[in-house]
Amino acid sequence: MRPLLILIFYFFCSTIFAQTGSIRGFVYDKETGEPVIYCNTYLEGTSLGSPTDLNGLYNISKVPNGNYKIVISYIGYDTLKANVQITENKILNKNFEISQSSVRLDELIISAERQEMKTEVKAAAIKVSKKDLEMIPTIGGEPDIAQYMQIIPGVVFTGDQGGQLYIRGGSPVQNKVLLDGMIIYSPFHSIGLFSVFDSDIIKSTDVYTGGFNAEYGGRISSIMDINTIDGNKKNLSGKVSANTFGSKIFLEGPVNKGKSSFIVSAKNSYLDKTSNYIYKDPILFFDDKGLPYSYFDLYGKLTFTSDNGSKINLFGFNFIDEVDYNNISKLNWNSSGIGSKFILIPGSSPVLIEGNFAYSSYNIFLDENSLPTRESKINGFNMGFDFTSFLKNGKVKYGFDINGFQTDFTTFNSINSQIDQDENTSEFSSYVNYQYSSTRFIIEPGFRIQKYTLGFSPEPRLGVKYIISDKLRSKFATGLYSQNIISTVSDRDVVNLFTGIISSPEELPQNSDGENYSDKFQKSIHYIAGIEYDLNQKIDFQIEGYYKDFNQLTNINRDRTSNDDNQFIVEKGSAKGIDFLTKYKSKELYVWLVYSYSIVERQDGDFTYSPHFDRRHNINFVTSVHLDKKRTWKADIRWNLGSGFPFTQTQGFYENIPFDDGINTDITQINGELEIAYAELNEGRLPYYHRLDFSLSKKFKLFKSSDLDMTFSVTNMYNRENIFYFNRLKYERINQLPLMPSLGASLIL
Repeated sequence: MRPLLILIFYFFCSTIFAQTGSIRGFVYDKETGEPVIYCNTYLEGTSLGSPTDLNGLYNISKVPNGNYKIVISYIGYDTLKANVQITENKILNKNFEISQSSVRLDELIISAERQEMKTEVKAAAIKVSKKDLEMIPTIGGEPDIAQYMQIIPGVVFTGDQGGQLYIRGGSPVQNKVLLDGMIIYSPFHSIGLFSVFDSDIIKSTDVYTGGFNAEYGGRISSIMDINTIDGNKKNLSGKVSANTFGSKIFLEGPVNKGKSSFIVSAKNSYLDKTSNYIYKDPILFFDDKGLPYSYFDLYGKLTFTSDNGSKINLFGFNFIDEVDYNNISKLNWNSSGIGSKFILIPGSSPVLIEGNFAYSSYNIFLDENSLPTRESKINGFNMGFDFTSFLKNGKVKYGFDINGFQTDFTTFNSINSQIDQDENTSEFSSYVNYQYSSTRFIIEPGFRIQKYTLGFSPEPRLGVKYIISDKLRSKFATGLYSQNIISTVSDRDVVNLFTGIISSPEELPQNSDGENYSDKFQKSIHYIAGIEYDLNQKIDFQIEGYYKDFNQLTNINRDRTSNDDNQFIVEKGSAKGIDFLTKYKSKELYVWLVYSYSIVERQDGDFTYSPHFDRRHNINFVTSVHLDKKRTWKADIRWNLGSGFPFTQTQGFYENIPFDDGINTDITQINGELEIAYAELNEGRLPYYHRLDFSLSKKFKLFKSSDLDMTFSVTNMYNRENIFYFNRLKYERINQLPLMPSLGASLIL
């Protein structure tokens, strides 16, 4: 800890006593008061400048004293210029509002993502904006981050019903999801088409598929960092929408005009009701059952902003999910929480202070009629403080996080023996991340310390980007990662909607050498390398290779047959692959093409196997095109092709006689139960998965500030029979979703 504190103190003091001045502030949209992210700010006639960050903050440091003209420019907005005076050893705080331009620049395509690629390392990162979400076919007209996540390079989606997202070899519990700094334990609903997040509240989403810097920790595979909008500070606005499978309402507006704002979002699904009627049509469908999924999502937020740009957010949510398979099982889960996030701009200090505090809970229950009820709960708090010190050629960011949570888990094994875990645990972490930027290099070394109840994990990180030319860049990232929670779903399970979360156990079986593990938590090492090439203003091309060494994985022991057997097993694993991404973006046409090749393996000490999500080949093609000059008609297409998942084959069947009366059992008079003799684990491969989705939308102008969007969409357009589950005893195949048409309307106010 002492070297870390010395380093922080050094950077803090060096910036305070610098012999130059600085200018900083926020850039806002004049119409709504929302921050404008990745806006260009620079001092005219100099090489000094800074893009705005996620909060709309710009900071130009080490400026010699004198009079300057600051220029604020961003595509789609009128350029703004203002005279400023920089005084030595002083910080000038200056906020700006810029207006959306009435002049369209048809051919100039500048995105926030491309701007960020030239100023940040982010070796394995994809930035998702609200506009990006609208480029893929929607279910009933409402875009959803769950559908966009499925097209990201390295992401494997295991199916429409009960589908989970696996990111470059990491299971769902190894992927950390943050909403304004709050940990979300269950971000996706049981039907894989929808997330808990309303796309209208999302400002930006950063998906780190590996190699993330020291700012993030507590997970060994990936990070999804979602930030929400503040809300319109000038006028009341919103959206009301309804479609075949659900409805929603979204409102935003000022509490104190120009100073504070609110947003409220509510989504409700009636998929379980409408699908009962749709799927009974014998002409279109092959299944007379509906879809037993339903959900309700509620989110609210208040934002208070001061004159200098400091602000505080207060937010809360409640997400509910239900699955009811008649006479078979019923699953319910609920996720709720409250939180706060703030940004503090000290008047005389160059250090930006950010912080968050949140409390959240996740409860899941599974009732399987005659079987005992399974239940899992996790609740707790997370808080953190981040400090950013801006330098002439980079910045230093440092901070700490504290997490405390309780887990309560009850289940039953194959011999109907109850298994319980009730734990209270805590985590503490601190980090420092230094970014150096020059004409050619962006170098980002970092160091994170994770302190768990069960141990201590020092985690060095490094990211490097080399700017070969204005169009070509290479990148590399590596680091050590750890986490202290595990899932109650084994990597060997194919279909399991019940996903509990527990803290890492204190008692682990010995390793293959008969020795105890020095660490009780899970660990991994990441290596990421790639290139980015801007072919022209419209086309981006990226190649990225990766290797993740999961050198310690704690897993549920699904082979346990008695209370004397170990409840957990410790495995090793690896994920390696290469991803190709090509993007074309113009005024009328958007094209996204991804090809991924990967190999995921696990070793349990006895043999090596492929987990059920090991998809070797994956292709995603997405296109969005405006069909008329006024851009009122739009068509979206997505086609996904994936090679077959591994599965365990059936060798044969046999009669199992229970011998309830011991040696007195008369085997000539008793009927046993039909049992399955399985082959080696996951030696077989299912057929290829492929699906075509399509949507067509039309925008109508009702009033000056009101639009009506109508959308017709079809999921699984050519009705591909992709396998969901196979009942070996009944020899029955159950498929994923059939052809699903939907019609939706959205009124934008």
